[in-house]
Amino acid sequence: MLFFCWESPRGVEVFMETYFEGYARRLNLMGPLWQLSNTRNKVKIATAGAIPPLVELLKFQNGTLRELAAAAILTLSAAAPNKPAIAASGAAPLLVQILHSGSVQGRVDAVTALHYLSTCKENSSPIVDATAVPPLINLLKDCKKYSKFAEKATALLEILSSSEEGRIAITNSDGGILTLVETVEDGSLVSTQHAVGALLSLCQSCRDKYRQLILKEGAIPGLLRLTVEGTFEAQERARTLLDLLRDTPQEKRLSSSVLEKIVYDIAARVDGADKAAETAKRLLQDMVQRSMELSMTRIQQRAASSAPSKIPSA
Repeated sequence: MLFFCWESPRGVEVFMETYFEGYARRLNLMGPLWQLSNTRNKVKIATAGAIPPLVELLKFQNGTLRELAAAAILTLSAAAPNKPAIAASGAAPLLVQILHSGSVQGRVDAVTALHYLSTCKENSSPIVDATAVPPLINLLKDCKKYSKFAEKATALLEILSSSEEGRIAITNSDGGILTLVETVEDGSLVSTQHAVGALLSLCQSCRDKYRQLILKEGAIPGLLRLTVEGTFEAQERARTLLDLLRDTPQEKRLSSSVLEKIVYDIAARVDGADKAAETAKRLLQDMVQRSMELSMTRIQQRAASSAPSKIPSA
């Protein structure tokens, strides 16, 4: 049997696929044990030579093989000591390919593995390049913005937004900026922080280029709410981005921090210093709500004015 396998290139390919698929399946059957095992055991598995054959599996055209390998790499990359070796192995570009064409589970595993690798401090350059942007945007569109998956996808998009190629890819992706704006509005504390970070990177890189693109997608209400409800970092980013999005000259611009201080002073005079913080938060929330209502009214008015006429042409 082996003699005939080696007689033709296809025979070699079939033999290799069969061999490696069995290898990958054995590794993934061990997956639950890996998840329960400690980091040292995962490091031992990687040190024993598991990474190179898994990377080779990622190069196969067989989708099942590639996704089995991605799942195994995901498990190994959860151990911090393994991250530099996996990052240096060339696995990341192959995982990005799965983002483009893999099954739902394959893409989830690829995003999670890439997210683990992106946190490797030894990386001298970003783990992913701009080719990852379109599939990440598409995946973020389709998932719940407050999910753990969205947190990982937005973390990668924030990293990508730090390069000019990444920013261009976000802008050129269908609904790229809108998807980030929607994540600011509907995401978890983590995904909103990453999404506003990506938008801020865009606007800080070239305000004239990106300001109107972000405003056009209705970003203001979500950013205002984020200054009240987000993490400390997200609040700071939202305030900075709001300042960049304003159309007034720099010397006349009322910063978000100044606005909050004014509201706090008013609240202190009305309810006293002991209740000022709670009253100020309520006032800011009311301002956000009214801003959102006004924004929605303007959107509805624009939609009505741009709707095609029902009067038939003569």
